[in-house]
Amino acid sequence: MTQAKKSSSKTKTKTRKTRPRKIYNRDHYHRCQMSMPSIVEIEKRIQEWLNPFRWKQTKMFVRKGKLPEEKDRKLRSRKLDLTVIMAIVLSLIYRQINSLTEVIRILNLRGLMWVKAIKVSKQALSQRLQTLPAEIIAEILSQTISSIQNSQNKLNIVPEKYHSVVESFSAIWIADGSTLEAIKKKMKVLTEKKQILAGKMMMVVQMFSHHPVKVWYSENARDNDKLWCTELLEYLPHKGLLIFDMGFFKFTWFDQFTESQKYFITRLREKTAFKVVKTLSLGLYFSDQIISMGEYRSNPCQHQVRMVSVLWGKTWYYYITNVVDPQMLSAQQVCDLYRRRWSIEDGFRITKRLLGLSYLWVGGRNGVQIQLFATWIFYLVLNDLCSQVAIALNQPKEVISVEMIFRSIGHFYADNIQGKTDNLINYLVENFDLLGLVKKERSRHRERETISRNIWALSP
Repeated sequence: MTQAKKSSSKTKTKTRKTRPRKIYNRDHYHRCQMSMPSIVEIEKRIQEWLNPFRWKQTKMFVRKGKLPEEKDRKLRSRKLDLTVIMAIVLSLIYRQINSLTEVIRILNLRGLMWVKAIKVSKQALSQRLQTLPAEIIAEILSQTISSIQNSQNKLNIVPEKYHSVVESFSAIWIADGSTLEAIKKKMKVLTEKKQILAGKMMMVVQMFSHHPVKVWYSENARDNDKLWCTELLEYLPHKGLLIFDMGFFKFTWFDQFTESQKYFITRLREKTAFKVVKTLSLGLYFSDQIISMGEYRSNPCQHQVRMVSVLWGKTWYYYITNVVDPQMLSAQQVCDLYRRRWSIEDGFRITKRLLGLSYLWVGGRNGVQIQLFATWIFYLVLNDLCSQVAIALNQPKEVISVEMIFRSIGHFYADNIQGKTDNLINYLVENFDLLGLVKKERSRHRERETISRNIWALSP
């Protein structure tokens, strides 16, 4: 007994090191999110642009010629047909409904948009979102883009100083890619422990109106932006101008722009070797030159480009374009247009944070694409609403806050049910100051304008 006690006393018990327990506020665990009520004015606008009732009359085809032996097939008639699915997904976005369970509850009790109350289950909706071909929603997005583009006067929302620029090009577009958020681990689609990103989207928007032009989707979130170079160049119209960042930097692509009589603006990569061929203009804080790129490479850039260098603060920035004629595009306009490229980032921020694209409804790739295309459809309607407010207020589109327009819809609903107003545009225009629809000028904006004036003061 004594030996056993001695031996047990010699063995040391290992104590597990534990981190101090964090104290959380239980009231912050689950945020109760109330969905926005149904607003007739918004639903009328959505219905006007989408015209959903034609979908039943003209059945949409899928699998068009993917394989030689495949034939076009039509969608079967279902309770959850295309009109019902579009009403559900658009209601999820514009009414900020926080779950499929809640949208099913509303659909069963009162109906959604143009769909009367019908009995469906959450399981049926989830399966339908995973099986309904996403190409159909992409086609509806393309039709909506065409309808809105054809109905607008381009110069109405373009600042006056850029009217000559708009008239010089058939189109001025911005292109950029964005990675979608991670799919939640609780979804059955995941078999691994690590997070899986939902994919990547490539977006093209108009420069001044910020309207989406085209969207592509890839399941691989790590795909390089250059994957879409061919599609971007083919989709850009003749004598169109495309603005993009350094993620697309490729000599052969630049040459293809020049050879096809299309134009681009981007930034010069830091380690790119070049030779100055001609100096067009020179100032204290800028220079405008014709250069040849790829001096020490076996496959240099075949066509000369124009480089505009600007000293902003203590840093030199270098922009390149194949618009070599300063009469067509001045050095200052080259820099200003590239700075406006940031508007596409605002579009990504609005769709992800405000319209809920950062939270995915279903885990399947098909469902992700349906949500992606449907979100951009509503963004089109919302952005068109912002354009109409900008025209009515005689303000540039860039100073109209898309977020505050969206948040003001709830105030319109409250006054509408009290009989105070029945026109959304008039309501927003009359109360634009109170609702904060026009972005306020900050001190940093004034400083930026002062620096810009000093840079180009002596430019020709």
